[in-house]
Amino acid sequence: MEAPADQTSSKHIVLVHGACVGGWAWFKVATRLRDAGHRVSTPDLAASGVDPRPLREVPTFFDYTKPLLDLLESLPPGEKVVLVGHSLGGVNIALACELFPEKVAAAVFLSAFMPDHRSSPAYVLEKGGTLDWMDTEFKPQDPEGKLPTAMQFGPLVTRAKFLQLCSPEDLMLGRSLMRVGSMFVEDLRLQPPYTEARYGSVRRVFIVLKDDNAIVEGFQRWMVQNYPVDEVKEIDGADHMALFSTPAEVAHCLADIAVKYAA
Repeated sequence: MEAPADQTSSKHIVLVHGACVGGWAWFKVATRLRDAGHRVSTPDLAASGVDPRPLREVPTFFDYTKPLLDLLESLPPGEKVVLVGHSLGGVNIALACELFPEKVAAAVFLSAFMPDHRSSPAYVLEKGGTLDWMDTEFKPQDPEGKLPTAMQFGPLVTRAKFLQLCSPEDLMLGRSLMRVGSMFVEDLRLQPPYTEARYGSVRRVFIVLKDDNAIVEGFQRWMVQNYPVDEVKEIDGADHMALFSTPAEVAHCLADIAVKYAA
């Protein structure tokens, strides 16, 4: 099932990746949305994808998010985008909504961490930290602990928790292009809650991935209960990297949301 190709309803959709990958991870979804006539941006966050900086030069979550914030700041007056975050990308789009609510027609959380406006942004990351990390490596970047803890996914956790329904080719691609990243929990713990007046004013949609072994369905639904959204959609047969395993279904969901929420 492909995204509906209605050229007259073209929207600007910004796709924000999760930890340790980059904008490249959206290639299947972005292709389908562009073929349907939408404008699509897939920014690389700092120290991600082809961004040249090493993680040690990205000390805060704001620094990590800045490429997305710069994109929104550069939009012409009056233009609004549909902002989509996957996994950790949910916290990036929440920060973007806090700073630029007038530029976001809808915020879409694709099995993504979704902060509320009562707790620090780290709350949902720590609440959802029950994943069996298997062979993931966590390492301090500096003796003083001033930099965020580095994180690198191993082959076992990648196969079992993130891409268990993906093809061998997609698994190989994902493993080949992953970089060292961070959840930035130490920094996010220090940040005040995003506000109801700004972040909370943006319409939100949550897409539940029912076969996600990383951010499991029960926790996805807990986040929706914790911070109710305007609409919940579901995709069956989608693992955490639904961008690879069910790209047509993801594109169809996003196209429907864009047409419904973006003027």
